Amino acid sequence: MEPGGERELRRHLLELRHQAAEYYRSNEVPQRLEEALNATFYLRPADLYGHLANYFSKFSKPPVICKLIGRKVLDGVGRPTLEVEIFCTVKNHEKSICSIVVSSHSEILENASPEAIDADEKERNDSINRALEWVNGSLNEMLRDLQPADQCKVDELLGEYFAKKVEEEKERKEIEREEQEAAISAPACVPALSAVTPSGKKKGVKLGKKCSVAEKPIPPAEPIEPVLCGSIAIGGLSLAVAKTGATINNTPLYLHLALMKRDQDLPKELTVPLPMVTLLSCGKSSSGKLKLMKEVMLIPPTELTVKQGTERLLEIQKQMMRLLDPVAKGPSVLKRISHLGCLITGCDSLEQPLILMQTACRNLGLELGIDVHLAINCAAHELLDYTKGKYEILTGTLKSPDEMVDMYVDLINKYPSIIALVDPLRKEDGQQWSNICNAVGSRCYLIAEDAAKSISKLVEDQNINVPKCSGLIIKYTNQTKISDLTELTRLLDGQKHIAILGSPAGESSDDSLVDLAVGLGARFIKLGGLSRGERVTKYNRLLAIEEELAKNGTLRSGENHEFVDFAEEAETAEELLDALPPIEQDSWPSQHSQPLLAQDQNPVSLCGSTLHLNEATKMDPSIFP
Repeated sequence: MEPGGERELRRHLLELRHQAAEYYRSNEVPQRLEEALNATFYLRPADLYGHLANYFSKFSKPPVICKLIGRKVLDGVGRPTLEVEIFCTVKNHEKSICSIVVSSHSEILENASPEAIDADEKERNDSINRALEWVNGSLNEMLRDLQPADQCKVDELLGEYFAKKVEEEKERKEIEREEQEAAISAPACVPALSAVTPSGKKKGVKLGKKCSVAEKPIPPAEPIEPVLCGSIAIGGLSLAVAKTGATINNTPLYLHLALMKRDQDLPKELTVPLPMVTLLSCGKSSSGKLKLMKEVMLIPPTELTVKQGTERLLEIQKQMMRLLDPVAKGPSVLKRISHLGCLITGCDSLEQPLILMQTACRNLGLELGIDVHLAINCAAHELLDYTKGKYEILTGTLKSPDEMVDMYVDLINKYPSIIALVDPLRKEDGQQWSNICNAVGSRCYLIAEDAAKSISKLVEDQNINVPKCSGLIIKYTNQTKISDLTELTRLLDGQKHIAILGSPAGESSDDSLVDLAVGLGARFIKLGGLSRGERVTKYNRLLAIEEELAKNGTLRSGENHEFVDFAEEAETAEELLDALPPIEQDSWPSQHSQPLLAQDQNPVSLCGSTLHLNEATKMDPSIFP
């Protein structure tokens, strides 16, 4: 090589050395390396390079989302639902962090027509396919390079994305409506319509027949809450990001959520929610006359651990199987298990399933109301005969909303072991909800599940119609985000309202719901029965969390049930109002003054308090089919 070429090569190598030195110096590599070597020498770990790898990993960049994958999978009853898997860039490598399966919002149709079943199946498939388009397409791009730990930022973007999709759907419906109107107004030869029906009678005239009028008009059913096709992608991604953040931080999901709810303030203790375990189903789908009790549930006493309580409830379940079919062997008993994981049996009276419970407990030396409590999911919204304006609680037995209240009062007086009624009335029967709360609320929880569906989106909408009740069953579906749940449970805490996390009818094997219930501080968790793999998986997760908390010394012992005396609160409020000085007529605000309550406001009352909810998007029912 020529002398000039050697000088050029040396100059180039020298320049590279200077660049390398500056690169490592600017990233503090010599300093970090010296610290690591000095500390490691005294420790002398068995795995030297493993120790060094752990040491330097503290200085690596935080993982960021690099890819989302959405898949269509099957839930516990064989229906399609959504799986979301999140990949992150971790230490310069693409890595799959976690995946979740979110349950569909739709209920399982029982005794429905083939047409209704086909329509429901088409709607579900369309929703999952649209969600897959979003997750694998635009949402994949939108969330790329975001840190999974920044849940608020992710949920904010998801909320904005959903709001945009709502507007797009609204515009699409508007264009469709205009095209239909244009087609109708187009000139065409249309024969004159006759005001006579094919039978020859005038419309609206019914001769020789009296109109059947209900004793007292009932409020009409509210429109079904619209669900945007594909919205399951929003809830699925929000939960997947939360689980990814927990995995990256090497933190259990329940603790990750507890920190989020408490603004990263580490709780000293956590409480495991009491399980509401479904044992019997005596609803409309059963063979007997009784329609009212869709789920008869058992609640273990607060002094037992979840493990002890579950073992006790399993013994009661075995005893119940023997009572229902003394000669039954394994295969015949399995035929009685519903999709809720409970035993299906036909009963012909209100008392029959409760007497069965008493007998099963007595055979084991247990006493209802002391060793185990009862809860009943009435699902009253499924029982109303709108033509007669009454609830059909038994085949041929109809009761008005007021009569339903009297019936429940008598039932709880006779069976004080019942400490919770779920959906005893429709949400539209607001006055009767108030009456039953005043009558038995001091000794029984009055829970809204169907009524709580309208708050599944939650936040900022004060016009949600929720009846007066003790608490709500919250289901994580559709566009609900993790930040929505943390905000809702903050609102419920300290206001004498209990939060219950509930699983949908078509549940998957994903057990994240249990972590949600523990992390958000739910009082109860409603998972169905102690059968079927997708439900038992969640009970196993509940037991594992309890064991982990007990081992760490952070398990808070169960608290006694606290009921709200609605009648006493109402009397106290009246006394306070009576104690106020009278307002002179001249002091009333004029018509130009600011109104005390805007005419379009409709605050929601739970336990005498106003529940303020906020939602990123208010959905217009008119834009959905």
